[in-house]
Amino acid sequence: MSKTARPVPPRAPTLEDVARSAGLSSMTVSRALNTPQLVRPKTVEKVLAAVKATGYIPNALAGGLASRRSKLIAVVVPQINNNMFVDTIQAISDELAVRGYHMLLCVAGYTQQTEAELVAALLSRRPDGIVLTGIHHSTDLKKVILNASVPVVEIWDLTPTPLDMLVGFSHEKVGQATAEYLLRKGYRRPGLLWTVDKRAMQRKAGLCEVLGRHGITDPLSVDVALPARFTSGREGLSQLLALGESDVIVCSSDTLAQGAIVEAQARGLRVPQDVAVIGFGDLDFAAGNNPAITTVSVDRQIIGQRAATLLMERIEGTRSGEEIVDIGFHFIERESA
Repeated sequence: MSKTARPVPPRAPTLEDVARSAGLSSMTVSRALNTPQLVRPKTVEKVLAAVKATGYIPNALAGGLASRRSKLIAVVVPQINNNMFVDTIQAISDELAVRGYHMLLCVAGYTQQTEAELVAALLSRRPDGIVLTGIHHSTDLKKVILNASVPVVEIWDLTPTPLDMLVGFSHEKVGQATAEYLLRKGYRRPGLLWTVDKRAMQRKAGLCEVLGRHGITDPLSVDVALPARFTSGREGLSQLLALGESDVIVCSSDTLAQGAIVEAQARGLRVPQDVAVIGFGDLDFAAGNNPAITTVSVDRQIIGQRAATLLMERIEGTRSGEEIVDIGFHFIERESA
């Protein structure tokens, strides 16, 4: 019985194919693709037309060997289905594109080991720079970064001792500001609905530290699994109410806060008259929610823009020397608390 021959996959177009199509030498085509500013515009146009006609994909790494730049920036985030990071990621991508850089987006989850393994793999692609989320990394990752001598920007956190550069804000101060708001408003029986990632726990520590100084210790608390979801907010509030009474529910994200509000209303509780709710992040829906969610606003786009700018300035040798950027935050009082 004869075997059916497998189709031979088409050969990828080469630089020589482009040269033949354009009627030019391979050297001229290479020069037009890699250093177009040194080639006549009409010749560049002819080469680009041939590239389009043949479907040739230029080797960006080979083209950047002279400058030793890949024009690639690796961006590592814990999640892509978390609205907190979407605007930051988009801002990084937009800012990089303006100067001809490309973003390689990677999802590391919330474990240090996974992040370290991912960064090691990314470095084999020779990125010009790396953006990391947060400041809590494994010893292995720090060692790899230092050995690679690649510019790094950490985002979404604050420390006086970053790996290299940093754009973020103090989560501990966010928690402290939230506690001070609760005290000003007269809330004395808070319930906490919280995810257990490190940045959220920093906010919780700041919150509890200030509350504790005013005699409010061991508030009711329910931990929520990552990622934070609307349904987690509903289920979490149900668990909190089973533990006891609270006059305000403080949530580690607006997503949880929205779920908590819906669950409270489903139980016939008025927000904020019977129980108030506070979130974090000022996500797109927060202002339009019913009631509008009291929350903490962080400029997620500015984080991305500044991170990309710091990296490109370092790569291109034009950075002014600024290494730590604290973008701050501000509290937004709305109807829910």
